Amino acid sequence: MDEILLQKHSSYELISSELEDVLSDGSLPVSRRLWRGLSIEFMTLFRLAAPACVVYLLNNVISMSTQIYCGHLGNVQLAASSLGNTGVQLFAYGLMLGMGSAVETLCGQAYGAHKYDMLGIYLQRSTILLMATGIPLTLVYIFSKPILLALGESEEVAEAAALFVYGLIPQIFAYAANFPIQKFLQAQSIIFPSALIAAVSLVIHVLLTWVVVYVLDWGLLGASLTLSFSWWIIVVAQFVYILMSEKCKKTWTGFSWQAFSGLWEFLKLSTSSAVMLCLETWYFQILVLVAGLLPNPTIALDSLAICQTILGWVFMVAVGFNAAASVRISNELGAGHPKSASFAVVIVNSSSFIISAICAVLVLILRHVMSYAFTEGEVVAEAVSDLTPLLAISILLNGVQPVLSGVAVGCGWQTFVAYVNVACYYIVGIPLGVLLGFYFNLGAKGIWSGMIGGVAMQTLILLWVTFRTNWNDEVDKARSRLDKWGDQRQPM
Repeated sequence: MDEILLQKHSSYELISSELEDVLSDGSLPVSRRLWRGLSIEFMTLFRLAAPACVVYLLNNVISMSTQIYCGHLGNVQLAASSLGNTGVQLFAYGLMLGMGSAVETLCGQAYGAHKYDMLGIYLQRSTILLMATGIPLTLVYIFSKPILLALGESEEVAEAAALFVYGLIPQIFAYAANFPIQKFLQAQSIIFPSALIAAVSLVIHVLLTWVVVYVLDWGLLGASLTLSFSWWIIVVAQFVYILMSEKCKKTWTGFSWQAFSGLWEFLKLSTSSAVMLCLETWYFQILVLVAGLLPNPTIALDSLAICQTILGWVFMVAVGFNAAASVRISNELGAGHPKSASFAVVIVNSSSFIISAICAVLVLILRHVMSYAFTEGEVVAEAVSDLTPLLAISILLNGVQPVLSGVAVGCGWQTFVAYVNVACYYIVGIPLGVLLGFYFNLGAKGIWSGMIGGVAMQTLILLWVTFRTNWNDEVDKARSRLDKWGDQRQPM
């Protein structure tokens, strides 16, 4: 067993060292170094990005399939499920994913530095903190109806959305367990098992939801409870894999009391990560909430919900590259390879952008028919077609922005990016969107246009900062971070 583990770790180390050696070899012509570096990096990148994209796509399809089932029950049910899924549930998703990214930074850099035993400690610490965070989040879900009414949503939509949200309460704690486990596995480049688990869970979810919604006629509440159950299937299956897999033998050595020490410092690091990613994930959540204040909010919400669902689907591809970027950068910095880290940034961003450009062209071609997958209304179809150019622009931006966020997580820049997000999203993007949507009477198109401006500004800033980064300094910072968090393990 130990030989298998050593072969796995040695394989990663050889590939990583080979890339750094090639890029540092001054005896080779630049074109030769570039070609050899590309072949090595593409092999490593797509071995990470391809299954990661599958994981996030399938996880997103699980939520999207629930929304599709609800949409065929009627326009109010579609608006309610989209408001519950995108408006309320995304609140918990952003917070949990953000706090989990602290594990992504620490586990990735610890794995690159060969401090394998610390990965399990970071996993346990993060899970403890996220489960505790789930308790106050539950109160938000319970009081979702008065919250939505206070935000100006209609009585009919708010009541239906609240019913849907009640069934998502168990999903909060599934998120709390899933994201640390997911980051723990990704840091070790173990992604294919998660993809397989996600595929099986999707099949189970689609069948169960059909039974619950159409056979048992449990409506919105039954659909959301099934969604929560499906997420717990994913969590349990991934943890069973960790316990049984030989690949995790060195990184998971059992439960430890050490997980309960240093929680305050770990909470501060997790909070910085949460602020960064929450500001991103909540940004378009606000778009849906503000659209509910427009005249004829049902049509506005339905058309935006369809566009946001499609955007979210394509976004999962970029999130796969986000995960790959985070793993590649954190592993290389932990291993002390600045040239490899810099090279990986260029390749992962270029690859993600090309794929997003292809997807943007496809949605423009299908603009008149894609809404019928969600609802049969012609009015909604026309509204979706009108918003499609903005959808294409958002897809292009999402080919770069999430990957840059992955680079930031890999480097540990969460606090800096949080400040950038506040300025670009909440000082520029949202006020501009409200101004265009309400003052200039551009409706949903105006709201979305303003918010795209905020994303474009943030993307340009992160591109500039990444371009000017001194990667040797980042290696030194990674070593200091690991020395700070590299405490000793105390088993239970």
